[in-house]
Amino acid sequence: MKKLNLLTSLVIVMTLVFAGCDKNYRENNGSNQNGTNSLQTGKNNTDNGSKTDPKKPMAIPAPVVLGLSGNYVILSKSGISTTGVTSITGNRGVSPIAATAITGFGLVLDPTRQFSRSPLVTGKIYAATYAAPTPANLTTAIHNMEAAYTDAAGRAPGATELGAGNIGGMTLAPGVYKWSTSVIIPTDVTLSGNSSAVWIFQISGGLTIAGAQAVILTGGAQAKNIFWQVAGIATLGTTSDFNGVILSKTAIVMQTGATISGKALAQTAVTLDANNVK
Repeated sequence: MKKLNLLTSLVIVMTLVFAGCDKNYRENNGSNQNGTNSLQTGKNNTDNGSKTDPKKPMAIPAPVVLGLSGNYVILSKSGISTTGVTSITGNRGVSPIAATAITGFGLVLDPTRQFSRSPLVTGKIYAATYAAPTPANLTTAIHNMEAAYTDAAGRAPGATELGAGNIGGMTLAPGVYKWSTSVIIPTDVTLSGNSSAVWIFQISGGLTIAGAQAVILTGGAQAKNIFWQVAGIATLGTTSDFNGVILSKTAIVMQTGATISGKALAQTAVTLDANNVK
């Protein structure tokens, strides 16, 4: 009888031990109602029209190399115009168009004839018709700008069609994002990453940020590491606050009071209206 009672007690103890182990396993590994391990489903819990979860870590790309085009805050192949009181910090250049395609700045040609100055610009203004070595430098800068556009467009994306082209209100991690459409920013968008983080946005259509909205940088993110490759027109709405390097195959249009921290590099024209470019 004592042996029977001892055996019964042992069975009970072993049953309780196995039950506790099974409970701990399920609590630590997760399960759904169908008994499937929820950590292995691979499902995307973010539904914003994207084929990829924008919060999922992506491989951080290398920066796009700008070459000599990086020496300019504004570079254009067909002209730069402004109305109103615009403020530009940095160099500007046009090529292969002549200096006559730079309007609204009150250019004053330097005695060297290699560049001009303007009361609206803290920096130098270059044109293909100025004295050597300016024409050759600008030709190289334009080639570098076009190469940078091609480089940015050719990077492998980590996320595609995010938000169906509407990224307003999102917080985006570093990486490469691609759209086959235009992209709109109707409300603030935040780019969160450290000082070495890189973003590349590949946009097959145009890019528009609405008036009074902003591209916000957090965590130490830097405008020089953000590249907007835009096939269509890039439009910065009235009093918007934009960050990054715009590589536009078409035009860049800054509406009244818009600000950009970065660069406006266009394969056609750049149009300004009482803007701040820095």
